Amino acid sequence: MSWENEYKSKLTTAEKAVELIKSGNRVVIGHACAEPSYLVDAMVANAESYHDVEIVHMVAMGKAGYAQPGMESHFRHNALFVGGTTRKAVAEGRGDYTPCFFYRIPSLFTNGSLPVDVALVQATPPDENGNMSLGISIDYTLPAARAAKSVIVQVNHELPRTGGDSCINVSDTNIAAIVEHDAPIIELAPPKIGDVERAIGANCASLIHDGDTLQLGIGAIPDAVLLFLTEKKDLGIHSEMFSDGVVELVEKGVITNAKKKTHVGKFVANFLMGTKRLYDFVNNNPDVEMYPVDYVNNPVVVMKEDNIVSINSCVQIDLMGQAASETIGYTQISGVGGQVDFVRGAAMAKNGRSILAFPSTAAKGTVSKIVPLLDEGAAVTTSRNDVDYVITEYGIAKLSGKTLKQRAHALIEIAHPNFRDELKKVYEERFHCSYE
Repeated sequence: MSWENEYKSKLTTAEKAVELIKSGNRVVIGHACAEPSYLVDAMVANAESYHDVEIVHMVAMGKAGYAQPGMESHFRHNALFVGGTTRKAVAEGRGDYTPCFFYRIPSLFTNGSLPVDVALVQATPPDENGNMSLGISIDYTLPAARAAKSVIVQVNHELPRTGGDSCINVSDTNIAAIVEHDAPIIELAPPKIGDVERAIGANCASLIHDGDTLQLGIGAIPDAVLLFLTEKKDLGIHSEMFSDGVVELVEKGVITNAKKKTHVGKFVANFLMGTKRLYDFVNNNPDVEMYPVDYVNNPVVVMKEDNIVSINSCVQIDLMGQAASETIGYTQISGVGGQVDFVRGAAMAKNGRSILAFPSTAAKGTVSKIVPLLDEGAAVTTSRNDVDYVITEYGIAKLSGKTLKQRAHALIEIAHPNFRDELKKVYEERFHCSYE
């Protein structure tokens, strides 16, 4: 049978497709802004037909109806990263969180830890060979689709087509149903950048040199860093993800990817979050290559990129250099994501640098993010053995290679002035010497 005829034979409605999901199944949902919301909504609408269906997902950008009160007997949410729409469910026991480095998540689907019954994904219409691109979320989504017993595909003409290793094929034997539904791709508006973020961005930019390759997270700080790179030359991107700010630097000739050691001339990422400007930029762009996360984030792959600079953030860091990036005390607010993947890859790379950048305070200036000890219950995301540079609006602290006493001193110097006296007192008690 030709792929065209196979496509027609697999076409169905969303309501019919989600009947393939059975009680007790594990369902993996496509990630972030490429979430197949139409399929998810149909599944939630069919909740009365299910009992004890496990929903595995990272950043949920849709309504996450499966995690709402009253759905407990139908769905169990297993978060690999806790997002805004699922945080309450995890905190209240309607969901749970599985810790795992991002690059290792695909292995959970293949090593027996989390075998996949059904994958719900969004894809582009097929090309002349029947290949459907998963567009802006390859990450764990493509590995889940390849490992699943059954795949339900939402085909959306508005999803950007990307290159690299991003496709499933209509003829794949596990593609059980195809649902055509066009809808705007979920967008993430650019964050507001204030004076604090600009100061942090300027400090980060001072560590970035011509020809460096960047890994950027998402939010005001990574975007602020980009504001201070307009005079740089031949920067490259090998990143878990990137957003709209990168497009502007491409247009200004700053990012060329010309000096990269791998994928020369190419942007490499595993997922994208941004606005239509970003999606239009990557659509059918031969210079953008998307790959699964077990390749992009693998520290052994990252280390091959000389001069890579990793920029991430954290919630708290203590005077030893232990960084909590995913919890506030016992409360899980996000996940480890790719932070440690890139921190360790950068540490192994020639001339690699990793940065944890964050405002010195939280809660409108009432709480210091640099603390004597992490809050009780807080998870150590990046260990003190891994942390390299720490940056706030007050400066840069280089921790790697420093003693406990030296790193505590360096961190106090970049803490908010309102909290330095308290931190100095702890320093003197802990190290039995005066603070100088």
